[in-house]
Amino acid sequence: MTATNLPASSGNGAGPAVSVSSDIPHLDVDPFSIEFFADPYPTHELLRETGPVVYLDKWNVYAVARHAEVHAVLNDPGTFCSSRGVGLSDFAKEKPWRPQSIILEADPPAHTRTRAVLNQVLSASVMRPLRERFAAAADAKVDELLARKSFDAIADLAEAFPMSVFPDAMGLKQEGRENLLPYAGLVFNAFGPPNQLRQDAIDRSAPHQSYVAAQCQRENLAPEGFGGCIHARADSGDITEAEAPLLVRSLLSAGIDTTVNGIGAAVYCLARFPAQLARLRQDPTLSRNAFEEAIRFESPVQTFFRTTTRDVEISGHRIGEGEKVLMFLGAANRDPRRWENADHYDINRKTSGHVGYGSGIHMCVGQLVARLEGEVMMAALARKVRTIEITGPVKRRYNNTLRGLESLPVTMVPA
Repeated sequence: MTATNLPASSGNGAGPAVSVSSDIPHLDVDPFSIEFFADPYPTHELLRETGPVVYLDKWNVYAVARHAEVHAVLNDPGTFCSSRGVGLSDFAKEKPWRPQSIILEADPPAHTRTRAVLNQVLSASVMRPLRERFAAAADAKVDELLARKSFDAIADLAEAFPMSVFPDAMGLKQEGRENLLPYAGLVFNAFGPPNQLRQDAIDRSAPHQSYVAAQCQRENLAPEGFGGCIHARADSGDITEAEAPLLVRSLLSAGIDTTVNGIGAAVYCLARFPAQLARLRQDPTLSRNAFEEAIRFESPVQTFFRTTTRDVEISGHRIGEGEKVLMFLGAANRDPRRWENADHYDINRKTSGHVGYGSGIHMCVGQLVARLEGEVMMAALARKVRTIEITGPVKRRYNNTLRGLESLPVTMVPA
């Protein structure tokens, strides 16, 4: 991995060459390679320490990895737009692989209207009556697993728990729910470059896309679920009939995988940092923060792109209009400029300001659901589990955008 300050002329593979500002250092790294995914932290440090903005020659994009710059880009949607795609593809130059999202891949004022609908459907007042049901399901899941003692904390806990509560909250039918996780994996792989991960996901995606398209339709959703409530907003004129299924699709795209990886990360952290588990057992009111710190520490969503709408300066470096900017959320969440002992999992840390859910107008719309699921599961573990021991090889699941585990064999001892 090398850094230079040479000027370059390049493009992101989807249009004419662009001139790269000569004062921006270049890095020869591939943040979408399996080697990077296996251990991103040395490269994260290199990205942060090389400069506030770097240019990645492999994919011809600018990148920011320090917390201050990532936060600034996320909070300036007028300059760094989402409507040209939040992945490497530039929708001004190439066709999206699916109809574009009217929430994630939209800018104000269009985004403001659709976001308002989802904010109402997923409001804090909606979450309150769900808490008891989610908490009871978390308790039952932990009791079941403690009876088994040894199990896979990803398949049997991190995946099984969200899959037992979220599809019901959405109002989905029972049949076909096994398509939800592969579909979400596809969506997040598609934000990456045209590498093998992306191509494989798209090649096998037909049944998953077909299932999700059908579940977004009103007749397949229980009226009292999140999906039915979105369609009801079409009746009141807040959105159109055509927009309702696309908003349901947004929740099905991002409502499960991110939470699965977040809960998996939290269990992985508690297993590796037994003193933190002991602290959580002593004070179960730290359950919410234990989950939040795992989101900062492991960053289930690692990266997102924006596209510049004008010539702009980032920390004194000029970037032209129409350029892709890659934000390293995971690197920002461990930036020592922002966090003391950033590479340590600490459930007493003040985590406010982390960008694990993004920031600004595009902050994760399902964050309240994810936080509720994560908190009640951490609370169940705090009350019921004395120790978590990793008892087999830990396998990572590779994805162009998400960081998570494929397998985490553990033995849990009851409290």
